[in-house]
Amino acid sequence: MTVNRSEFSRNGQWLELPLEALNRFEPDAIAEVLQPLGAGSHPHEVRQRLLALGVFPAKWINRLFSVGGIRLERGIVGLLTFVPVDIKTDPIYQLAKHIGDPAALDRVSVLYEDDWCLVLDKPAGMPVHPNAPGQRGTLDEAAARRCMHIGDALPVKHIHRLDDDTAGPVLYAKNDLAQHVLDEAMREKRIDRHYEAIVHGKLARSRGTINEPIGKDRHHGSRRRVSPSGDQAVTHYETLASYKHASLLRLQLETGRTHQIRVHLSHIGHPLVGDKLYGGRTELLAHQALRGERLLFPHPLTDNKVSVKSAEPEWFRNLRQKLSAL
Repeated sequence: MTVNRSEFSRNGQWLELPLEALNRFEPDAIAEVLQPLGAGSHPHEVRQRLLALGVFPAKWINRLFSVGGIRLERGIVGLLTFVPVDIKTDPIYQLAKHIGDPAALDRVSVLYEDDWCLVLDKPAGMPVHPNAPGQRGTLDEAAARRCMHIGDALPVKHIHRLDDDTAGPVLYAKNDLAQHVLDEAMREKRIDRHYEAIVHGKLARSRGTINEPIGKDRHHGSRRRVSPSGDQAVTHYETLASYKHASLLRLQLETGRTHQIRVHLSHIGHPLVGDKLYGGRTELLAHQALRGERLLFPHPLTDNKVSVKSAEPEWFRNLRQKLSAL
């Protein structure tokens, strides 16, 4: 048998596991090199076994050892994992602590939370992170405010982003290990993001894939465009409903380029309703009609799939109803 990561549990700042669990090994090669751990084993020996069993990323284990973050006491292995920030110096916690309008952040819903990660339902119009030094009212502030509210001031970091005017779930890591694992999951495309959008016109095909590279628009600093020299970008879509002059789409991203959905749909002649930057009209909505519907990610400790769904915002529902009435 090998180590089952679900056997770990939190004890304050420490992630703990019974010593006996680390003395189980599966490959014969490990048994030949490493002796079973005992009460007097040095943290270096614990580190060796953790590395040999591949329990957690080697880079994280080695960094933990270098700062004295591995211990063995009374038959329990401990890894220093849940280290709080200093709210007196951390810039995001300082903004969250001295917020001017608490109601602006308190309207952010918590969709999922445990010791490892947090998923917040970002409203349209709220930036995920400060776009300028000292900017207030961001989702990062809401995440820090949430951690302070539950008395667990951990270093929350967003794993992905949404445009300011896009609503939907945003995933946060609550410790360094979670961030390391979830960043890797993003690179390996194991975090799935599903969106709904309302676009102008009716698509010729009810479902399809847009595989077009996206790069910067050299004529407009804030725009992106389909460009042969850009980065690969893949968007899958399907039509959920058709209106007289518009369509409701569900989209799934394989990549996460800036403005990807907006650029791809504009490129095929169906810009988002309200998306003035990419050719959408604004008489029915003043910002792009795009929302994150669902987020799926592997849990950073157990690797079990977590699925989180966001409720449809009122503005999105009202737009659908207006279009249905035309």
